Amino acid sequence: MSFHSVRAVTLDLDDTLWPIAPAIARAEVVLHRWLTANAPATAARFDIVALRARRDEVARARPDIAHDFSAVRRESVRLALIAAGDDPKLAEDAFDVFFAARHELDFYPEVEEALRRLSARFALLALSNGNADIARTTLAPWFRGGLSARELGFGKPDPRIFHEACRRLGCGPHEVLHVGDDLALDALGAHSAGLHSFWLRREPLPDAAAPVPDGVATVACLRTLADRLGC
Repeated sequence: MSFHSVRAVTLDLDDTLWPIAPAIARAEVVLHRWLTANAPATAARFDIVALRARRDEVARARPDIAHDFSAVRRESVRLALIAAGDDPKLAEDAFDVFFAARHELDFYPEVEEALRRLSARFALLALSNGNADIARTTLAPWFRGGLSARELGFGKPDPRIFHEACRRLGCGPHEVLHVGDDLALDALGAHSAGLHSFWLRREPLPDAAAPVPDGVATVACLRTLADRLGC
């Protein structure tokens, strides 16, 4: 596979640059601790598991905001506050506390070195269906910016989000490489939109897994990606 035409790289965030599960788990603990101090009735009625279930209920019931994880989380907290008899106006402050904690991230070991190498040769743009803000992380200096489903109202694998990323980078789809951990959303979605793509798989596929589709390039980590691209 030739990458001579590539001028820019778009990168998924959650589970590509950092593991998301521990970050969300920590943020949910911080949120519940804040509710205990500021909305005790809500904290008593809704433990962390119940708050998570309320979030999932909102995502199912509100397809108009389901693409916006921030709006879903904020609305779920507001409804919990109402149900417990606390002031629903506290939802904004509660979400701000959660969102700040959500950005306390532990990057995969090779990420910072690999991004330094990649950014020396390519323009980098964050491209996510989640609500992580690359500007709130210490990785921000290596990126030209970010683009999310929250901002656009639609996400991967919709080709429009990939094409908007290309437009912002000033590149044609054939000049952009997308990298992400999700086969359907990232690798196949980008390929269908006319971009180059790599499926980032940090763990080998189990023996019983379906074979990797023809034409899908895989890479085990970003250091390997930088090597493959000659950075």
